[in-house]
Amino acid sequence: MKISEVAAKTGLSISTIRFYEKSGLCPFIERGADGKRRFSKTDADWLELLASLRATGMPLSEMRKFAALYASGDATIPNRKAVLLAHRQSLKARQAELERCRKILDQKLQKYDERMKDQT
Repeated sequence: MKISEVAAKTGLSISTIRFYEKSGLCPFIERGADGKRRFSKTDADWLELLASLRATGMPLSEMRKFAALYASGDATIPNRKAVLLAHRQSLKARQAELERCRKILDQKLQKYDERMKDQT
């Protein structure tokens, strides 16, 4: 696949894909004889995972650590799993905090509705 096709499939911009590659997050992308990147389905799946990790707030340093483990092969699966489990736990905590904040906003909105109703 060409970089434009991978961008369309993953929802990542071409510049983000290039940035991820330069940052060491996907050093395994092959290049054709013409020097252009050639992405496999595995590469596209990896980029989708990276996009999800980033969208959920994983720092680039942690993503680099995860990518290095991935590049080191199957012997690192327990370590990779530990990274993802820790990230999932942080997402759960963040979700709980967001839910708490949403409830406060809902209460405030309800009070505004009541006050506006009283004004009519």
